[in-house]
Amino acid sequence: MSSPTRVLVLNSGSSSLKYQLLDMRDSSRLAVGLVERIGEQTSRLKHTHVTDGDTREQNGPIADHEAALKAVAGELSRDGLGLDSPELAAIGHRVVHGGMFFTEPTLVDDEVLTEIERLIPVAPLHNPANLTGLRTARSLRPDLPQVAVFDTAFHTTMPESAARYAIDPRIADRHRIRRYGFHGTSHAYVSRETARLLGKDPAEVNVIVLHLGNGASASAVEGGRCVDTSMGLTPLEGLVMGTRSGDLDPAVIFHLERVGGMSTDEIDTLLNKRSGLFGLCGDNDMREIRRRVDAGDEAAKLAFDIYIHRLKKYIGAYYAVLGRVDAVAFTAGVGENAAPVREAAVAGLEGLGLAVDAGLNAVRGDGPRLISPEDARVKVAVVPTDEELEIATQTYALVEKNSH
Repeated sequence: MSSPTRVLVLNSGSSSLKYQLLDMRDSSRLAVGLVERIGEQTSRLKHTHVTDGDTREQNGPIADHEAALKAVAGELSRDGLGLDSPELAAIGHRVVHGGMFFTEPTLVDDEVLTEIERLIPVAPLHNPANLTGLRTARSLRPDLPQVAVFDTAFHTTMPESAARYAIDPRIADRHRIRRYGFHGTSHAYVSRETARLLGKDPAEVNVIVLHLGNGASASAVEGGRCVDTSMGLTPLEGLVMGTRSGDLDPAVIFHLERVGGMSTDEIDTLLNKRSGLFGLCGDNDMREIRRRVDAGDEAAKLAFDIYIHRLKKYIGAYYAVLGRVDAVAFTAGVGENAAPVREAAVAGLEGLGLAVDAGLNAVRGDGPRLISPEDARVKVAVVPTDEELEIATQTYALVEKNSH
């Protein structure tokens, strides 16, 4: 009998559960779905059996993540793809924070769960939900390999000069304060796919990856290894995002507390949920912001200009860090779809060998593509990210390695 080739990928959020079932023989998707508003009366499960295009919805209360995963298992079973299938090789889990302890995909056991739990103080929004998903999946299939794939792992190759903050190292170490970075599965996938697009081995290519979604991050990838990234201890640092401020003078926090009379929780909410594009102009959807800019809206134009200014600064900074750049790759919702963002981000950087071809940039497409002029010294690319495929690939590789 041939060995199983299917991997179920789970991404557990605080009130949601995203999932995909993939067949690793050809990386094809068999089923995809989302459970949202877990714990509310208005929970919804949307499930698509990709092979035959059948989509089903369940509406009604789903009490917790355990109930959500059981509901997902039921939907998969209806399609003959259940958790009890002998063709299921493993379950791969997205875990946001792995600290310095987890530098690669890891088979989950009790000790691993304990360490992920210890990291909750540095990822209070994400790790608890990730843990719930892990524990629930283990309870449903205790015999099946469960693999944790960490958002931070790709960035653990950063040198200490990039990862350390300039504060007392004893205090930093005691409280695990350093730059960890996030969106690692996306940066790993996109940097590798960019090298493939150029027809080169990732070890030969230096890439600046710009993951621009509601959350946004940049990375400098040298020969397949991350040497710098914009997010830090938390996903708040770096680029201007949908609702997060990105880089900020830390004294702003003291000022808001002392002069503004704001509590720590209020400042946290301000910087994470009421800042960025939303804080600047009341919208965090780039399509709507561009519509407003084109209509002459000054607040939207300023928000866009601040967003681009920060983005351009990071491109320049990472160019300096890498010394030689072969490509700049745009990915995620904004990066893949917002041609004006790509155009504005490299405008004026012709001296660095960067430019976009207006015609190529305007074309929409699903696959990786170059949007720079043919003779450009540095290629500019649009590379759709696929974090679920990356998690499935890393999960399957680990399980295969351990089975031999």
